[in-house]
Amino acid sequence: MNSARILQLLVFISFSVPVLSASQELAENPLSSLKPSSSHRTTKEKTIIVPPEVARRWKAVKLAVIDKIRGTENIYVVPIGSSFTFPSSALTITVEAFLPAFTMEGATITSSSNELVNPSAKVRISENGNPVFQGWLFLKYPNRYAVSHPKFGFGLIGVVPVHMHK
Repeated sequence: MNSARILQLLVFISFSVPVLSASQELAENPLSSLKPSSSHRTTKEKTIIVPPEVARRWKAVKLAVIDKIRGTENIYVVPIGSSFTFPSSALTITVEAFLPAFTMEGATITSSSNELVNPSAKVRISENGNPVFQGWLFLKYPNRYAVSHPKFGFGLIGVVPVHMHK
């Protein structure tokens, strides 16, 4: 068999296998076409663009941490770009970015202005080094992407501007 024929067969096989497995899945489970197409795919990370004027104006976020067991709430100010470990727990939160007017278009997340239109903070929460949550906390929509944790609740409750000295 010559190399051109082998290449044709390899191309045919590589394109045929996914089609056959998708057809086979539909035959075995006709309702599978009703599932969101992204349910089994790895989604590409969005690109976050923090405009320079936003980065210059805001220095920290205020986070509420609710202890569901004790029924208490504590407020912490965490600088943007830094991590904070909560007292008496193994929880660490990292504030990766803050956008005062969160907007998403395609694969890009940015701020449409420097006004507090839709304030949001991108955070990463871990417990004993294990990831618990990575995503956005919204000031005006606290339940949009709520953190699911058996003992603690988290919320963005404010932002701290950089004080301009004249």
